[in-house]
Amino acid sequence: MRTDGHLGVVPVLPTPFRMDEEFDATALRRLVDFAVSAGVNAICLPAYGSEFYKLSEHERGCVVEIAVRQAAGRLAVVAQSTHDSSRLALSMARTYLQAGANLIAVGIPRKFPLPDDDLMRYLVPLLNGVHAPCIVQDYTPAGGPSLVAEFVARLRQECPNFRYLKLEHPLMADKVRAIREATEDHVGILEGWGGLYMMELIPAGISGIMPGLAMADLFSHIVMLRKEGQAGEAFRLFERVLPQVVFSLQNFELFLYCEKRLLQARGILSNAHCRSASYTPDPFTVAYVDELNQRILHVIDEVQLPSYATTRS
Repeated sequence: MRTDGHLGVVPVLPTPFRMDEEFDATALRRLVDFAVSAGVNAICLPAYGSEFYKLSEHERGCVVEIAVRQAAGRLAVVAQSTHDSSRLALSMARTYLQAGANLIAVGIPRKFPLPDDDLMRYLVPLLNGVHAPCIVQDYTPAGGPSLVAEFVARLRQECPNFRYLKLEHPLMADKVRAIREATEDHVGILEGWGGLYMMELIPAGISGIMPGLAMADLFSHIVMLRKEGQAGEAFRLFERVLPQVVFSLQNFELFLYCEKRLLQARGILSNAHCRSASYTPDPFTVAYVDELNQRILHVIDEVQLPSYATTRS
């Protein structure tokens, strides 16, 4: 794992389920191996993209433990400990560290609006209660305000192990600049939301992106091109995957389905099943998702990325 503050592409691993909705440990191991083959520095789970909110506390611990064992030091494991209770989030984070996780990610509770002082009271004991680098995720599914530079700088002063902030809203290049200045680049910004805003934010100085796993190798290639000044080629490839990204993000449960369906098309997952409650696509949506995913496969073949899958469905 890099130590210069740039994480690069850190994909969120989905939680694979069998058709009876039981957790599939063997499939999770294949996902970790695919992430290794994609050349990423780290993986993250169980996060929103892992359907963490449908997992029991025991299952969350299992996915972290299995991922750590399968990674075997080949990449870092970011364990997401998100709970509306700071105390319970801290307890889970400590369990994940005991299992061998390298970093801890925490999601800000956004079900109800909270003043900054209350958010600080939630975060400070949680971050200072673990001895590992921490990522704070500010995901606001219902809209509303997100963290500002002054708050981020204050939190960094209170919590030296607060190293990264994951943001997932549009038009935030100026916020990236402001946070970098306010924290003297001690807090790196990670872009989420499926990588949708990465082309805008790479020149602004983000430290990495946290998309889904299914295109992690392709996104790594595009990020490399963008950072090396090959903007034309980076945009050419990004524009070809953009229809799939934009379509999937219309509904978060649809995004989960699209991710798993693409992993299935790449021969890595045997099914695209999500645990209920989930979005059930109609036949037209299924056909369109498959069409979009086939276009992604053509791009991957064209770029000649290292191939993990031996068969494709």
